[in-house]
Amino acid sequence: MNKSSHCYKDILVSFLVISGVLSFMSGEFIISTALFCASSLFSTINLGGDAIPS
Repeated sequence: MNKSSHCYKDILVSFLVISGVLSFMSGEFIISTALFCASSLFSTINLGGDAIPS
């Protein structure tokens, strides 16, 4: 994975986590759960490169 896609992935995950925390604090529990789920998916997904490392 190149450095720019890694940076974009970190920014996306950070944005989703912060949005989830703010949604949780305001009482929107369903939206915060969806945001935390999306952040966990994007933090483990490989956005670029081979699906199977060689």
